[in-house]
Amino acid sequence: MEPINKISGKIAPLPMNDVDTDQIIPARFLKTTNKDGLGQQCFFDWRYTADGGLREDFILNQPEYQDASVLIAGNNFGCGSSREHAPWALQGMGWKAVVSTEFADIFRNNSLKNGLIPIIVDDETHRQLMSLAEEDPTTEVSINLEDQQLILPDGRKVEFPIDGFSKYCLLNGVDQLGYLMGLEDEIVEYEGSHDKRVVTTA
Repeated sequence: MEPINKISGKIAPLPMNDVDTDQIIPARFLKTTNKDGLGQQCFFDWRYTADGGLREDFILNQPEYQDASVLIAGNNFGCGSSREHAPWALQGMGWKAVVSTEFADIFRNNSLKNGLIPIIVDDETHRQLMSLAEEDPTTEVSINLEDQQLILPDGRKVEFPIDGFSKYCLLNGVDQLGYLMGLEDEIVEYEGSHDKRVVTTA
């Protein structure tokens, strides 16, 4: 995973509440054990017609949003099952961050583990961003992970929450295993400073 500190990009609106993980990546695509092709399958039933063509009425299919990288989603985004494929699919489609007023806990944790930034904002900020995204597809925002700030087009800085461990991993480009491997010297030192335990059986 690449280190993440600052992100800048265009925003796109998805004005739907309670979008669940089966809508993000339908269950029939979960047989894969890697991320290849998941971007094309993201929001599959909304993006494509029965014969495989693009649905022109789906907002994220509109040409002006094709190079957006920050998704402005509705409330309670990522609810439903715990599939890790959901953040994989979103990243494969080109999203680097998702902004909402609320995320399902498991989806939020899976996103943080995989380098997709879930940003929680207040209702007023959310309404402003949704309106901007719908009215002007060229609107861009910036994200400063170290300062935990979302910078709006008017320069206003909105702080967002993130736990310290996830923040450390994202800033340093390591996952949980990578973090533990980075502590190998400390682990070896600790083990060497303690007597080995003898396990006896009755």
